[in-house]
Amino acid sequence: MADITRRLGWRHLRGAPTAHVRHHRGEKLLHDGPGLSFWFRALTAAISEVPVDDRELAMTFHARTADFQDVAVQATVTYRVGDPAVAAARLDFSIDPDTGVWRGTPLEQLGTLLTETAQQHALDALARTPLAEALVDGVAVVRERVAAGLAAEPRLPATGIEVVAVRVMALRPEPEVERALRTPAREQIQQEADRATYERRAVAVERERAIAENELASQIELARREEQLVEQRGTNARREAEEHAAADAVRAEAEATRTVKLADAEAARTVRLAEAEATRSVKLGEAEAARSVTLARAEAAGAREVGEARAAAQAAWLRVHGEADVATLHALTGARLAENLPRIDSVTVSPDVLTGLLARLGGERE
Repeated sequence: MADITRRLGWRHLRGAPTAHVRHHRGEKLLHDGPGLSFWFRALTAAISEVPVDDRELAMTFHARTADFQDVAVQATVTYRVGDPAVAAARLDFSIDPDTGVWRGTPLEQLGTLLTETAQQHALDALARTPLAEALVDGVAVVRERVAAGLAAEPRLPATGIEVVAVRVMALRPEPEVERALRTPAREQIQQEADRATYERRAVAVERERAIAENELASQIELARREEQLVEQRGTNARREAEEHAAADAVRAEAEATRTVKLADAEAARTVRLAEAEATRSVKLGEAEAARSVTLARAEAAGAREVGEARAAAQAAWLRVHGEADVATLHALTGARLAENLPRIDSVTVSPDVLTGLLARLGGERE
């Protein structure tokens, strides 16, 4: 868009290097070229601004293949205005002298022209191609067909348009069809993966079998060597046992001879000790018997004398008590009872006891 400023009824236009400006006053062409800068009067000027840079036009549309399958096409057409004078004459690229904005929509008209032309050739190419071929080679076919169709379209040069490049990014079927087409490939890939897995497992099983056989052979060899080792150990143990037995026999014989000698010596010593002990015991028995007889006679004499004394004392006690009167005996009994009674700190006399005692005292007095 051109940059326009105002100065005292005049307008100043400053164009961009990528915009071709045409300034008419009446039928006279005053300015013509890209990147111009000039003064003009708004009432008498007719200005057109045609972009001459490369423009990208993205388009997405649906088409139908030869086997009646819908596909979505994504393409981009790069174009530029090759003849600004022809384009300004065929399309409305005039701008407002006050704002510099296009009065119409020339780029939309160009986009519609290019889009419809490209779709026409793409639909014609896909309508003769089955879906499978379109998904494999359709991008190149559609691109070539669209590029050739746009190059051969007479309206584009007549409008001053040049097609720079045509790109087709993708041809995609409907999601259900795409999933259906992917299924065989996925199944094949899965089969290849399963076969590779089975082969890997078979190789692993074969290696495990070889390892197991090696381990079994190693175990057999170890068992054979262990058997030889056990046999050698048994032979060694038998030899060691025989040697120990012979040594034990010699040791037992020597120990038996020593034991017999010690037993004979111990027996002779025991006999001597027994004879000496018997003699000593006889002597001690005789002395003890004599001492016991003497003690028994002394104890018998002492016991007899003690018994006679006790009998005399008891007779005297009975004789004294038989001669004493009843009051004296009562007094002695009370004294003996008082000696044996425990200590009495206080005596509590109840009214009943006191009444009975008084009654008895009164009765005795009477």
